Amino acid sequence: MRISEAARRAGVTVRALRYYEKLGLVTPRRSGNDYREYEPLDVALVREIKGLMDLGFSVPDTRPFLECLLAGNARADVCPESLAAYRRAIDDLSERIEELGVRKATLLACLDAAIGMVPGSRSEAGALDLPWPPSPAKEDDARAWRWPLAGRRMPEVALPSTDGEAVRIGEPSDGRTVLYLYPLTGSPTIDLPKGWETIPGARGCTAEACGFRDHHAELLRAGARRVFGLSSQSTVYQRELVERLRLPFAMLSDERLALAWAMGLPTFEADGMRLFGRLTLVLRSGVVEHAFYPIDAPERHAEEVLAWLRAHPAR
Repeated sequence: MRISEAARRAGVTVRALRYYEKLGLVTPRRSGNDYREYEPLDVALVREIKGLMDLGFSVPDTRPFLECLLAGNARADVCPESLAAYRRAIDDLSERIEELGVRKATLLACLDAAIGMVPGSRSEAGALDLPWPPSPAKEDDARAWRWPLAGRRMPEVALPSTDGEAVRIGEPSDGRTVLYLYPLTGSPTIDLPKGWETIPGARGCTAEACGFRDHHAELLRAGARRVFGLSSQSTVYQRELVERLRLPFAMLSDERLALAWAMGLPTFEADGMRLFGRLTLVLRSGVVEHAFYPIDAPERHAEEVLAWLRAHPAR
């Protein structure tokens, strides 16, 4: 069968199928005219990948299961390597559950503090009735956003990271922390939101991550003790990016946009999703020392941050 039919039967996009082939997870045979010809086994492999991803596995982590099927087994999880992968995933999930418990307690504390600070913030139903932070959906609005951030203390919010730890950005730490916030990164297996190309400032997240990767060592030498990327995407989604781009730093996940609420950071909506606007914060002892916004060239932004660190050495 041709690639479109194989993708339909497997329940994935053609783009995803090509990505799996690029990784060597699926190897269709080539016909005489060099067209890809997929067999039922290829469809079964792709369905296995899709099912495992729904359970939280990254694409590369599905390989032991696929090799188990290719070895002629009726199930993909009856091999020792598959069982070991299950155990690793369960251990990881247990850690994440513990982290989420810490995060929930932190958010409840932030909520209680916010209710006490905002006059008339509690509605008759007993819930917060606050407007969303300003949205940079229009370029004029984005450039008009000038909420003062320098000198503000970061909230005590615990955010899960791709390293498997809960990171508290607001805690005092030695040296500076570079925290760059971005809307979302694309994935080889998932299409971008509708209209993404037309939203000012939306494009360039992957290029921005590559910039911070390529200049990571220089940023550390210039005085940054830690570098983090942050978005509202899940940690599972971010792990795929860290592995694919080989990022030397961790990504933080803020799916509920707690930082946007607490600090009035810019957000925007795309295809029904509420996302962070692109900005970068330089933090010192849990306090914002400098904010970069707007960011016109994401692919060169790491160089901009590096130049600022060199021009403002920490005492």
